[in-house]
Amino acid sequence: MKRYIAELIGTFALVFCGTGAIIINEFTEGVVSHPGVAVTFGLIVMAMIYAFGDISGAHINPAVTIAFAFAKKFPWKEVPKYVIAQTIGAIAASALLLFLFPENELLGTTLPQLSVFKVFIFEIILTFFLMLVIINVSTGAKEIGIIAGIAIGSVVLLEALFAGPITGASMNPARSIAPALVSGHLEHLWIYILAPIIGALLAVISCRLVKDDNCCDDC
Repeated sequence: MKRYIAELIGTFALVFCGTGAIIINEFTEGVVSHPGVAVTFGLIVMAMIYAFGDISGAHINPAVTIAFAFAKKFPWKEVPKYVIAQTIGAIAASALLLFLFPENELLGTTLPQLSVFKVFIFEIILTFFLMLVIINVSTGAKEIGIIAGIAIGSVVLLEALFAGPITGASMNPARSIAPALVSGHLEHLWIYILAPIIGALLAVISCRLVKDDNCCDDC
């Protein structure tokens, strides 16, 4: 139960701070700025890894949990419980942001700024890079010391920085599901559910192709 609570709190923090930065940037007419939003996402991911990495692995992302199970670094039977905890945490964060900023229409919802197909490909690639780093600096159950938080947080910051204005740089189904559900903007949500999962699974496959140890249990 402690692991599920850790995932719930970690994902709550991610969505509250990350999408909260987007909302506050709109509320203050750009004071936070786009780089500020990207830095917020990167720092909160890093902080949650340090806070909960040794408890739950600090996946805080259903795509990461599924990919770890696919890599045989995490039991499949735990996947639904982790995903439910992550989703509940994310929705709770978006609900609180709605209470705090009821005038905000989107609540940080990820929406494509290019064609649907291009954004779909974009999100696959972004999550591929993210998962590639995650699987190489973690064990699946626990993160490896100080390097995991810095490496993973930096990738999130980098990708949010350059891709955020085009795709929203979600890389995380829970992060996209929560504001979409709470705000009622469900259009194109399938992109941000399916693409991160595909990207994360492709990262595991590529790891198996180029490494012969530490990528998955049977490699």
